[in-house]
Amino acid sequence: MKFISAGESHGKCLVGIIEGLPSNLKIDLSEINAYLALRQSGYGRGGRQKIESDKAEILSGVRNLLTLGSPLSFAVVNRDYENWRAVMAPEGCDISKKTVTAVRPGHADLTGLLKYGQTDARNILERASARETAVRVVAGSIARQYLKELGVKVSGYVKSVCGISDDNIYSFDRLDAAKSQPLFMLDADKQREAMKKIDSLKEEGDTAGGVIEIRVSGLKSGFGSCMDYARKLDALLCGALMSVQAIKGVEVGLGFSSADKKGSEVHDEIFYNGEYFRKTNNAGGIEGGMSNGEDIVLRAAMKPIPTLTKGLRTVDYATGEPVKASTERSDVAAVCAAEIILESVTAFTVAAAVADRLGGDNMREVKERYAALEG
Repeated sequence: MKFISAGESHGKCLVGIIEGLPSNLKIDLSEINAYLALRQSGYGRGGRQKIESDKAEILSGVRNLLTLGSPLSFAVVNRDYENWRAVMAPEGCDISKKTVTAVRPGHADLTGLLKYGQTDARNILERASARETAVRVVAGSIARQYLKELGVKVSGYVKSVCGISDDNIYSFDRLDAAKSQPLFMLDADKQREAMKKIDSLKEEGDTAGGVIEIRVSGLKSGFGSCMDYARKLDALLCGALMSVQAIKGVEVGLGFSSADKKGSEVHDEIFYNGEYFRKTNNAGGIEGGMSNGEDIVLRAAMKPIPTLTKGLRTVDYATGEPVKASTERSDVAAVCAAEIILESVTAFTVAAAVADRLGGDNMREVKERYAALEG
């Protein structure tokens, strides 16, 4: 199963193509659009979320709500394009308006200008923008529906915002409740504290990051590989999460804290009562690059959004003179959006690993093969 996307932040639309979906997977468009809405929600979001109301449109690969087995293509229209047509139209436009040369620290602006031989950072930032993740949410939502047919679920919540951390441990069935909270946090006291912090940062013209935990429940053992490093499930998942804009660190299970512990405190002992099980899950559901049947536990660190309203010191690419960085319409915190996006790329990566192992041209074959697996 493969996915490719295209489109610019203020262009006509974002488009995506999924290749490798089996036929007869029922597609729930309302569920896809619900996740798109969640991606635009959350305390600390900026003005663009009031302009856009993202909806997915299936273009091909589905008939009467069922996949055909052919490539599935879809689009998410940028409603703000009408306000940008004069400077973004591929048919011809006035690129002198909205030109960006005050390159922003923490963004792709300067490195992209040098790499692609451009003089206007808009030609870089339009694609590097996190707006691109809207199509990753659509693809992930479709993958989520594929996994749901097998009894596999993906969820998550926000663990911390700007250092205000919830250190509680929650069962998987509690995680979805986070989606009804303003910051997707499950500890009410920590959430209130984090919201006050965001308010303070907004007044200062600053931004916040955070830590998001993603879990996968119900996946049987053996997905991924210990024989081929390119197919190790933890490597695939960490790569997928790191591909999301602003993510600077990923850990599985105990992650970095395992380096400070003794082996007897880290490795999950194995038991048998008719089937194999573990009483702990420090490995985060992955051993030797393969799922081991326990919940997969991932955590990702999101850096503060690099577009600050107060502007950081930088250089004007056109003149070489010191200036304040350009300010696009932006958020103070986008940890809720990141949580939905990370769930989505996790779902797609797991679905791709399942499809890699099981194959199957239609959902009946996929379900029969999954049911026949042990553990």
